[in-house]
Amino acid sequence: MTVRRIVPNIHVEAEELWNTSRDFYGLLGFEEVMDMGWVTTLASPANPTAQISLFTEERTAPVVPDLSVEVEDVDAVYARVAASGAEIVREPRDEEWGVRRFFVRAPDGRVINVLTHHS
Repeated sequence: MTVRRIVPNIHVEAEELWNTSRDFYGLLGFEEVMDMGWVTTLASPANPTAQISLFTEERTAPVVPDLSVEVEDVDAVYARVAASGAEIVREPRDEEWGVRRFFVRAPDGRVINVLTHHS
């Protein structure tokens, strides 16, 4: 199994905190690389896999995940995780923005978004 990157997801509930948070992470050197209105991803220009995502909500799943893990083969990871008995929060699905993903609850209660980008 290959992990390509890990992205912390921050749930920003108030609109005024959205802009303040984006500006703050800009001070740390992050730049916007994706904005879907409800989720914005910021990345380091020097290291594009160093990212953080700000969520106001999760539009296609029941919860905002705590962490996103991009893997090489999401279906293989799903099979391993499901066979382990872990709680699947959301079954695998292809999203319109070019990823296939599922959500699983870790033993500590955090929800993990496991995804692969379509080629």
